[in-house]
Amino acid sequence: QVQLVESGGGLVQAGDSLRVSCAASGRTFSNLAMGWFRQTPGKEREFVAAISWSARRTNYADSVKGRFTISRDNAKNTVYLQMNSLKPEDTAVYYCGASQADYPSSIYVLPSLYNYWGQGTQVTVSS
Repeated sequence: QVQLVESGGGLVQAGDSLRVSCAASGRTFSNLAMGWFRQTPGKEREFVAAISWSARRTNYADSVKGRFTISRDNAKNTVYLQMNSLKPEDTAVYYCGASQADYPSSIYVLPSLYNYWGQGTQVTVSS
């Protein structure tokens, strides 16, 4: 089992920056591929960013490319999402997911490929 706890969400203005974190516990973090997703009411969970367990590979949704950066600290069992130049359309609940990766370079963009989820953290961007 893996427990994931997100933190760092909040209310910011358009153009501001925010960093959300996801702390993992329960099993070897360095063997897990990690991802960030977001969801708004009435919509499906949307891929934002993913990182391999080796941290050598990352992937981003087109809507956040160039503004968001995913990173991880395996010594702290934590994955981060640095969000810059935030827009009102970034408003959502942000979820951290963990997947038992097949290879050190594996990354996943589909929510169905993630085995564990956190409870989410709200990010609200005002215009």
